Amino acid sequence: MSDNMTARILLDGHGGDGAPDVVLDALQHTLTSSSTKAKFGVCGLEEVLTPALEARGLLDQVEIVPSAEFIEMTDAPAIAVRRKKQSSIHVGARAVRDGDWDAMVSAGNTGALMAISKLILKTLPGIDRPALASMVPARDGGTFFLDIGANVDCSSDHLVQLAVMGSCYLQAAEGIENPRVGLLNIGTEDGKGTDVIKATAPRLQASNLNFIGNVEGTDIFSDRVDVIVCDGFVGNVALKTMEGVADLILGTLKKELTSTITAKAGALLSRKALKRVKTALSPSEHNGAPLLGLNGIVVKSHGGADVHGYACAIEVAIREVEAGLIERTVEAMNTMAESDT
Repeated sequence: MSDNMTARILLDGHGGDGAPDVVLDALQHTLTSSSTKAKFGVCGLEEVLTPALEARGLLDQVEIVPSAEFIEMTDAPAIAVRRKKQSSIHVGARAVRDGDWDAMVSAGNTGALMAISKLILKTLPGIDRPALASMVPARDGGTFFLDIGANVDCSSDHLVQLAVMGSCYLQAAEGIENPRVGLLNIGTEDGKGTDVIKATAPRLQASNLNFIGNVEGTDIFSDRVDVIVCDGFVGNVALKTMEGVADLILGTLKKELTSTITAKAGALLSRKALKRVKTALSPSEHNGAPLLGLNGIVVKSHGGADVHGYACAIEVAIREVEAGLIERTVEAMNTMAESDT
């Protein structure tokens, strides 16, 4: 982190469906409504960003980090890595690596962001692969869920690393002193699951993590666990299923509550409660997926995030920087290595 203890957050000005407008509107929202003292920059084409910042009255408050090009959402990650080395993601990752900025936020191409960040920033000691994580709504706030798609196939070592990274994140960014860690499985009993899961559970049990054992899919939304660990294939399918169910619930509620005059009257009387339900299930409220395990802070915003959702991703990056997530993770991995030996 910067010497003056002010978080320096660099935004990818061209990442996401609504860029640069959503990015800059979210930045304006953060600057006007948040008490943060963070310093902000936007990386991208100067000829695009300069008039857009000027129109919002932000030109004097935000630094432009110029890039010559940007990565399209449809670009293959391998091509983006090799052929677009002057893109906003490349330039932003190098700026974080060189210590000019403490974190980067992007709503751009997920595969390209992951590949470029790993190539430029490298992983922390003891971490084989970076992971993509997300906070999902649960009965008592939220459950931190990883991996959600970065690593489709995981070994026991990788799952142990995910557990450490997830626990460190909640300690640093959410202030949970001793997060409860669970291993996603088809049952809570010992001995269930794949060979990888069976090999992982005793290692987590012997660690200094607060491992509560195997958990099932229904536990994701409970107040029983804080961190749930699984491979990226299972995690991505589960996350997309959650999003689909949330859309189904909200869509069904809207349809039924507008179907008759009586239903409309009931909806009007319950509008505050219904608004809270919508907020609790909204992806925007939980936007901002940290790329964990990198030697630098990178936060992935959903490509279709609205202004509020992108602003939430910015806040995630600020919290990670201010809480010293990188240093915490390095210390925890060293402790885990000692317990494994």
